[in-house]
Amino acid sequence: MDPIVIILFLAIVALTLFITYYAARRTKSAGDFYTAGGGLTGWQNGLAIAGDYLSAASFLGIAGAIALQGFDGFFYSIGFLIAYLVVLLLVAEPLRNLGKYTLADMINSRFDAKKVRGVAALSTITIVLFYMIAQLVGAGALIQLLFDIPYWIAVLIVGVMMTIYVLFGGMIATSWVQITKAVLLMAGMVIVSFIVLWKFNFNIGAMFTEVKSATSHGADYLNPGIKYDDPLGTISLMLALVLGTAGLPHILMRFFTVKDAKTARSSVITATWTIGIFYILTLFLGFGAAIFVGESNILAANPGGNMAAPLLAEAIGGNILFAFICAVAFATILAVVAGLVLSGASAFAHDIYGQIIKKGNITEQQQVKAARYAALGVSVLSILLSLGAQYLNVAFLVSLAFCIAASANLPVILYTVYWKRFNTSGAVWAVVSGLGSALILVSISPSVFSPVEGAALFVGNPIFPLDNPALVSVPLGFLGGYLGTMFSKEYDLKRYAEVKVRANTGYRE
Repeated sequence: MDPIVIILFLAIVALTLFITYYAARRTKSAGDFYTAGGGLTGWQNGLAIAGDYLSAASFLGIAGAIALQGFDGFFYSIGFLIAYLVVLLLVAEPLRNLGKYTLADMINSRFDAKKVRGVAALSTITIVLFYMIAQLVGAGALIQLLFDIPYWIAVLIVGVMMTIYVLFGGMIATSWVQITKAVLLMAGMVIVSFIVLWKFNFNIGAMFTEVKSATSHGADYLNPGIKYDDPLGTISLMLALVLGTAGLPHILMRFFTVKDAKTARSSVITATWTIGIFYILTLFLGFGAAIFVGESNILAANPGGNMAAPLLAEAIGGNILFAFICAVAFATILAVVAGLVLSGASAFAHDIYGQIIKKGNITEQQQVKAARYAALGVSVLSILLSLGAQYLNVAFLVSLAFCIAASANLPVILYTVYWKRFNTSGAVWAVVSGLGSALILVSISPSVFSPVEGAALFVGNPIFPLDNPALVSVPLGFLGGYLGTMFSKEYDLKRYAEVKVRANTGYRE
């Protein structure tokens, strides 16, 4: 084991633990635990959003997808980036003005009903688990490669670390870990991309020419169709990526950490620029890995291609750059999983336990205690599920979480803010139809069943033809909300008028 690797890893861990220790001393109330007391500035929250969003799927999964699948792998970069325009234009401001701690708070500002809060919390926890599996798979593959230890031990190490951050530091610790990680990740991306371009004398055309002969796909590498040869499948994937961000609970939760809607918009602008630069640079990582590491070596390290970026760093920069990129990837995973655990714990402790079971009769200390127990439960369940998904590409796993978010959460968010006729029944059916259809279609799709052994979780013929079911499940989510509303005569135009004013002005009595 190279001592440089160990030193950099320990430095990253020590830095994040120090941040957690400092944050734990400032975390006194439920507001501090859930939303950092709403005290982050626009640029701080923007970097934290970027840190939360640029996950193992972005850094490890997309680099591997581009390296192995060429143009089709870049679909993820395009979709993840464009998604923030939907957040900026439709969701960020009303969400900040209407919510308090969670997505369910925002929806319940219009529908004061336990069943609405319950299904919203259920959707949040489901999305968190899918997303967590992806991060832990990436973490396991990374540490397995680096320290040559069994995959399950690697997953346990990350699971323990992420639980410590949330249990003791809450949102304050999570936010500053994410900010630190965003800065380190961008630095790593710029360094690796610079070296890749330097290898071609900064001639991008030469790099494109070289990559045509670097893989088994030949010139087709630069054309669509290697992975997504079905146009409907491609459209379905892009629909999930573009619309899913606006329904991701751990991203939406970040808008409650600032003082007002203006700062929330500023956060999104900062995040969009940071994320935009990052996703452009993924092209150089993917091409560089295909050329300097090679298709066979990438697949040998991990069948999902998740180790392409660290292997590229080792090939072009030796052990020092390899150690730095691995340490950054480790920080990336820790930051994202901490945000996910906090989001899932908040949904359970605040929405299910605090508002439904205890009917709001709960002290802040009791709520924080419940959130910490919930964080432990979410962590353990995610670790157990991730042990069976070792060989799946993490970018693909995250796309499924995006599909559920777009199908279950986005319809109810948009209807709540923009449709005056929307009611409680519609809110419940929007979430249930979107969540249920996404889960059912995924379970019978090529993602789960494949006639080729090892290509999916189970051997068999899929019933549903699309890898990502967003093309069907997103319309079903919107349709469920519409039909649930129209078949119920109950609605409150006065409450909608109040919500509309608050969503646009932030005014509270």
